Amino acid sequence: MSFSEFTEKDYEVIAREYEALRLSAQKRCANEEEMAVVRKAFDFANEAHRNVRRRSGEPYMLHPIAVAQIVVDDIGLGYKSISAALLHDVVEDTDYTVEDIREGFGDKIASLVDGLTKIKNVLDNEQKTRGTDISQQSLQAENFKRILLTLNDDVRVVLIKLADRLHNCRTIEHMPEHKRDKILSETMFIFIPLAHRLGLYGIKSELENIWLHYKEPDAYLDIKERIERSIQEKGEEMARFVVPIEEALHKAGFKFEIKKRVKTPYSVWRKMQQKQVSFEEVYDLYAIRLIFDADQHSGETERDQCYHIFSIITGIYRYMPERLRDWVKHPKSNGYEALHCTLLSPSGVWVEVQIRTRRMDDIAEKGIAAHWIYKRHGYLGEGDYEMDAWLERIKGILVNPDVNALELLDIIHNDLTSTDIYVFTPMGEQRSIQKGATALDFAYLIHTEVGNKAIAAKVNQRLVTLSHVIDTGDKVEIITAEDAKPQHEWLQFLTTRRARAIVMDYFKSERKQTVDFGRSMLEDTLTGLGFDISERNLQRLEVTYGVPSREELYYGVGIGALSMEGIPEALKPNSGKLSWLRKMLRLESKPQEPEKEQGVTVGSTEPGTTHYAIASCCNPIPGDPVIGFKAPDGSVTVHKKTCPVAEGIAATHGDWVVVPKWLEKAEETSFLVRISLRGIDRMGMVNEISSYVSLAMGVNMRGLTLTADKGIFEGYIDLYVASRDVLDKMIKKLSSIEGIEKVTRSDL
Repeated sequence: MSFSEFTEKDYEVIAREYEALRLSAQKRCANEEEMAVVRKAFDFANEAHRNVRRRSGEPYMLHPIAVAQIVVDDIGLGYKSISAALLHDVVEDTDYTVEDIREGFGDKIASLVDGLTKIKNVLDNEQKTRGTDISQQSLQAENFKRILLTLNDDVRVVLIKLADRLHNCRTIEHMPEHKRDKILSETMFIFIPLAHRLGLYGIKSELENIWLHYKEPDAYLDIKERIERSIQEKGEEMARFVVPIEEALHKAGFKFEIKKRVKTPYSVWRKMQQKQVSFEEVYDLYAIRLIFDADQHSGETERDQCYHIFSIITGIYRYMPERLRDWVKHPKSNGYEALHCTLLSPSGVWVEVQIRTRRMDDIAEKGIAAHWIYKRHGYLGEGDYEMDAWLERIKGILVNPDVNALELLDIIHNDLTSTDIYVFTPMGEQRSIQKGATALDFAYLIHTEVGNKAIAAKVNQRLVTLSHVIDTGDKVEIITAEDAKPQHEWLQFLTTRRARAIVMDYFKSERKQTVDFGRSMLEDTLTGLGFDISERNLQRLEVTYGVPSREELYYGVGIGALSMEGIPEALKPNSGKLSWLRKMLRLESKPQEPEKEQGVTVGSTEPGTTHYAIASCCNPIPGDPVIGFKAPDGSVTVHKKTCPVAEGIAATHGDWVVVPKWLEKAEETSFLVRISLRGIDRMGMVNEISSYVSLAMGVNMRGLTLTADKGIFEGYIDLYVASRDVLDKMIKKLSSIEGIEKVTRSDL
């Protein structure tokens, strides 16, 4: 922030933005008295922030106005929340106190402002010095714990904070890069999942797109341009597609509206990454939202009316059965209800159709705020019970005194990002459990003793191990034995919080022995691999595994929760590759203050300079956008900006973030990458691929694995490249070889 006298133009901009807010707020305020409170809050904040400017140079008051606009338009909250949004920075940034707010606006608005002020304080109050001891709790994790605890008090505090985070992300280009990386990682790790779980689809989508724009700018712009071209090409076709549907529904007596939706750049990018598909293979790029007014007097439930519409439109167009999603019968845990089907247009384009009632659409767009409104009026759908159950579960986790901040953050993150599947007991009883759960997770879902005494399982009558991952629709039977007991190795494959907590509690009495065993095991492994058992090496392992203390490191190894396979990579000595990295990377260390930078010697191969390591979890290469983390010993680990491991570290240890820059190509050094291929097999295909890679591009292959079955081949090549440019050229050329249908970069 900075101070300078406002101009007449500044006052005009503030007045114009407030007028837009006033028009929106009038629709949410019940009467003139409520509107008067909003105006009073604006006047109070406007005076408090007079002559204060943001980093961009614009009047600071535009920020609280924008946050209030999001609160009313995107979330649908009322006058108290709008007023709190306008006032949310007053206590932190001016001489006014919470008591001043209470005196002028009452207890509830003061309470909301107080909660928002505390959140701002803990997020801004980063750890100033760490020294060489990283065994203490992550301050950032403690901060997030305090933020989430406001869910126990008033969820509106978190909702307004989400609005605040959205506007800060909208203007994030004015932040220095190290600060951007920290904020965006926090956003992806906790705020985007929170927005999803609270049902705020619009806010979630916009935050995701901003994240991608700065984390992978080239991919974002490419996908955005492709989407825009596709809209231009397919726009008229989509208009023709809905005409028969409209006619049929009007004839059936439904009152409805149809909205067209195109996937966001982030959702397209994520599908391309997860499914390893090209842009052209994203079949659900287009969606039609069919929103209808449920007839409360027809004798049919909302669910029945959704099915009725489904039967009408699938009588017009062919649908894809495997892509039918019934979230009316089984709502998502964030309360989302809809019936999704994918229809084939006359020109052969697959179009997703989302069938929702007006109530379902309100909750899908406004989330928990709409949920409250319908609940207040005595109407609850299936999804509303899911929302209440989730909130109660989160509150139970938050108040557990045995959970430290880092554990809590992992638990909440996993809970926020998990999706549920539906499985059945041998008696046909349906149970929901998070996607990716194993048979043993299911055993603990049934009962603690069933889990503790489990030895195997039957899934759809087939005998499987306890580590078997179950899927939607599976019938699961747990086989037990009286003398069975929990095993340490179970923690390597259990995924649900409840199951892991039960097993860890079981071993708590053995903790000291486990810690001693883990220390011995780790020291033996280090010695066997030729590494010193030094403080520096142990600190680097704590950073690598993201554990809060030395004891947790030993304990994790002792119970088998931490694999030691990554030790050689984490402690790799300064080989030629690392010496080359010192030439390739310029380190811009995070400054203690915006105006100052810590002095760091870079680009030198002299003893005592910064050591670098490439993270094996994502294997970045020159040309990839990267983020670095500086360990207490001064060494820096370099990740891709989109690496999930990096996101977790930056979200919990933002003060470790540094900004490495790729400076130049180094032809004498190369990086190992993998590219996957798929296509139609023909004589000489392998020869042509290997010849091009080795001879035309001069690239060294480490291995080529291709298999063919019924005329289709697929496989991968591991090779060494100097940069992303070289890799992109190779992928483009290989894609042009006759018979090759898909070439993508994939994980090693």
